[in-house]
Amino acid sequence: MKILLHAVFIILIALVTFFGLGPVLYADGELQERLSTAAIVVVIYIILAFLYRKSIKWVNRR
Repeated sequence: MKILLHAVFIILIALVTFFGLGPVLYADGELQERLSTAAIVVVIYIILAFLYRKSIKWVNRR
């Protein structure tokens, strides 16, 4: 169960990194567009980290 949980979160973080940071680094738009996209990506990373910690604690209790 732990291995599956780790694999799922690794895949999710990789997807957020690929599809989230790509537009931030390579966007040809305005600076405000890049900053808003970067803020959204950071919020998604924080949510994923919170969910990861909660799910690891849940699996360890089982």
